[in-house]
Amino acid sequence: MRAGAIALYEEALCQDAQREQSAALALRTDDGRALPLQVSRWCAPPDAADEELLRHCRGPVLDVGCGPGRLTVALTERGIPALGVDISRAAVARTREAGAPALLRSVFDPLPGLGRWATVLLADGNIGIGGLPARLLQRCTQLLAPGGRILIEAEPGNVDERLTACLEHSDGRRGPVFPWARLGTAAVLRAAADAGLHVTGQWRQADRAFVLATREAAQAEESEVPDAVSLVRSG
Repeated sequence: MRAGAIALYEEALCQDAQREQSAALALRTDDGRALPLQVSRWCAPPDAADEELLRHCRGPVLDVGCGPGRLTVALTERGIPALGVDISRAAVARTREAGAPALLRSVFDPLPGLGRWATVLLADGNIGIGGLPARLLQRCTQLLAPGGRILIEAEPGNVDERLTACLEHSDGRRGPVFPWARLGTAAVLRAAADAGLHVTGQWRQADRAFVLATREAAQAEESEVPDAVSLVRSG
């Protein structure tokens, strides 16, 4: 996704940071649907569903598409090494200001700690990044240490679609189009299997659904687990 496609999202993050009313944003699909984006929740402290997700994290954690950083920050505050990655300058700035490390990069860019992350987070629908979930999961698997885990948030319901969409402000403004994907639990299970991952858990919390998938650990080697700071420096 080009950074310019998220200009409206960055505007909403800046409004929230200034304690103004967050803009109402939607994902406008190419077939005309408007799917509301939960910017206010992403900017708030972790809720009960987030807390359950965080309990499944083992450090070091790479939070892909970290947004304003609520999960990266929560992990850091609990002493769990974590690093956020996002293409949004405003999101990365907010994460850093809140005391957690974050990089302004795409998950497909060169990243520190290749093959050394114990957990990769794909929360808040970020399985949709790039519009090709199989490619995204293959990339995340490359980033994982043997025996590492990917925590994926799925869409509620039986959803499996690849689409073109744009961000739409409540005042009618729209950004450039970009590829995206939406996967419910069943579709995530299929995508994980296609990527060679082993699904070891799934659960629901309120109206949110999650899948835990692990990388084969057969060839894992004994090594010291690095912290997020050393991983950032190594990049």
